[in-house]
Amino acid sequence: MKILDISKSNEFKERARKVIPHQTGTFSRAASSFIEGVYPSYIQSANGSHFTDVDGNIFLDYLMGIGPITLGYNYKKVNDAIISQIQKGILFSLPHPVEVELSELMCNTIPHADMVKFEKSGSNVVTAAVRAARYKTKRDKIAYCGSGGVWHDWQAAMVSRDGGVPEFNKNLIKIFEYNDYEGLEQIFEDNREEIAAIVLEPTVYEKPSDIFLKKVREIADKNNSLLILDEIVTGFRFDLKGAQKMFGIKGDLVCFGKGMGNGLPITAITGPEEFMKVFDDLWVSSTNNSETLSIVGTIATINEMKNQNTIDHCWKIGTYLFEGWNKIASKYNLNSKMNGYPIRMKLECFDSKNNLSNNLKALIIQEMVKKGIFMSPGVTFISYSHSSKDIESTLQCFDEVCKNISENMIENEYERYLEGNIPKTIWSMKIPPTKKQK
Repeated sequence: MKILDISKSNEFKERARKVIPHQTGTFSRAASSFIEGVYPSYIQSANGSHFTDVDGNIFLDYLMGIGPITLGYNYKKVNDAIISQIQKGILFSLPHPVEVELSELMCNTIPHADMVKFEKSGSNVVTAAVRAARYKTKRDKIAYCGSGGVWHDWQAAMVSRDGGVPEFNKNLIKIFEYNDYEGLEQIFEDNREEIAAIVLEPTVYEKPSDIFLKKVREIADKNNSLLILDEIVTGFRFDLKGAQKMFGIKGDLVCFGKGMGNGLPITAITGPEEFMKVFDDLWVSSTNNSETLSIVGTIATINEMKNQNTIDHCWKIGTYLFEGWNKIASKYNLNSKMNGYPIRMKLECFDSKNNLSNNLKALIIQEMVKKGIFMSPGVTFISYSHSSKDIESTLQCFDEVCKNISENMIENEYERYLEGNIPKTIWSMKIPPTKKQK
């Protein structure tokens, strides 16, 4: 049985634990989020769809920086743009023309975008949009539906890692479930003229029903609330014009991040002028928001997406993986299927009694990483640099793993085949979703 040499990774991990809370600045990058003891913990370099860890092991990556790497690692046209700009300067005492150029490019790309405001994180832009909605409507409460990821006080109140969040914030956020527009209606009935905005991820893994997104838009309009679309993940991944184009829904304020910069620290809020001009009056400002390396790299990223039709490639390659994976799982009678979208999928595993099986999932990704295939216990992402050869290699490895599990491992004893720790849950929801009162 192959054992990866991750000795240097382990050394860095122990050094980090002495000086960095939770080992690293991002919870979902920490060793405890994977099969700790088997997975590498530190990466040295990356190129295309692969990375090399600090011990020299090479992996085909399906996490892609937790989503931002849409073109691929070390992408030449993005690098060239950054290198050219760094010779002119990174940050200045006045705005640089490239900020205008990227804003124009975004407005010409994103539906209903008259203006753009740049930030550095998804949390910042969604929080800024919430502030704008509260200011515009003179209301405080938010109706929310999404996968999390916005960790400022207004949303952190709903999750288990809510330490330090003032208690009153819990009363300002109301949760509803995807495809449950009746639950959203109930929120408005219970909080008449108090909801400033609906904050919605247009999709995560579940497909929208025929009327859900239309009803959300109607409910916002009927109640004079803003609709904020969190397109941090869907933007520049599902469609060049985002989920607004893909699903035919209009957001009042729309937030982008992750894939727009191919790994660069940049996010954006877009929308019609009547809503975006609100930011003239709000203190939403930061020294590094006009940093030029991220801006020129994002211009290069978006232009490459347009010129090379990169998103269509990702859908095609993702479909190859999605369908091939599920076919192999069925072949070996393992309920270990990819769900969601070929462009953003997740692995779900169940036992023979149809109970969720985290042990089976852990076992599969453990055996895959030992074969050089790096997969998260959560999401799987595809980039433009993933090739048909990459997918063929992945599916061959998965076939071998499934064959081994089905022939040599006992379902009720999967845990004893694990060579490391089960991935730890990062957070859980504390506020229950609102349901329609009967």
